[in-house]
Amino acid sequence: MKSVCVYCGSSNGAKPLYAQAARAFGRALVQADLALVYGGGKVGLMGVIADTVMAEGGRAIGVIPELLVNKEVGHDGLTELHVVPDMHHRKKMMADLSDAFVALPGGAGTLEELFEVYTWAQLGYHQKPVALLNIDGFYDPLINLLQHTVDEGFMRQTYFDILQVDADPAALIGKLQGYQPPAKDKWAIKVDSV
Repeated sequence: MKSVCVYCGSSNGAKPLYAQAARAFGRALVQADLALVYGGGKVGLMGVIADTVMAEGGRAIGVIPELLVNKEVGHDGLTELHVVPDMHHRKKMMADLSDAFVALPGGAGTLEELFEVYTWAQLGYHQKPVALLNIDGFYDPLINLLQHTVDEGFMRQTYFDILQVDADPAALIGKLQGYQPPAKDKWAIKVDSV
């Protein structure tokens, strides 16, 4: 594993501990010799984690659509900043550059990006770990909802278990590094037996 894609908010959120945890995760990435791949912004938790990685001597690779660069939210102090035409190109490049995916707190964009790579893992498009840094229980409602989908027969436990969760940055990185993907892809079993 050489790089981790981080999805997170373009704001700092309501609690100072979100930015503190983003800094801690940035330091943990550098200590594990892992490059940060992220959305290329300089604002919110995105800016916090990128600034931390750069200040600690790590590598931060941003991928940002032209529209957002034009709104002057692109980070100009990164190891690399790739400007792409749109969000589809952004997400594909971020996925291609990354060996794992982690969501810190964020809004709809963070969740959309998380669910895309989570779904890709379930379908067998990749075998990279997908994870939540569950700061102060931020993702507890989402975890409960996903367990509810298992309980109601819409997802197998195997695919729920793809999602790695921890509140501690170093422990989460350890889970990413030790991750073993499910043995079978989603469509290997008949739909009526799910």
